[in-house]
Amino acid sequence: MADKLRLIISLLVVLASLGAFYAYEEQSLLYRVLGLIVALIVSAAIALMTETGRGARAFLRGSVIEVRKVVWPTRKETTQTTMLVVVVVFLVGLFLWLLDMFLIWAVQLLTRPGV
Repeated sequence: MADKLRLIISLLVVLASLGAFYAYEEQSLLYRVLGLIVALIVSAAIALMTETGRGARAFLRGSVIEVRKVVWPTRKETTQTTMLVVVVVFLVGLFLWLLDMFLIWAVQLLTRPGV
C-alpha cells in the first residue's frame, strides 16, 4: 500500500508542477523550466523509493554493466560496414527500379488498345 501511495504522490508532484508551469505564464520561462526540472527530479526520487523503482534501478545497473562488456567496432569496421550497407541499398534500389520498369512495360503491352 505504501508503494502505491508513493507512486500516487510522485504523479501528483508531476501534475502539480505542470499546472504551475502553465499557471505562472507571466514568470520567466527559465524559472518555470527550472521549477519543472526540480519537480521531476523530486518525483523521480519518490518513485525510486518504491519496489518498482528499486527494480528499475537494479535493471539500469545491470544494463550499465552489460554495456561495459560490449566490444565496440573500430572506426575502420564501422566505415566498411556503412559502405557495404550503402552499396547494397543502391543495388536493391536499382533492381526494384528495373523490376518496376519491366512491370510497367508488361502492363502497357497487355493493355494497349487496338493491338
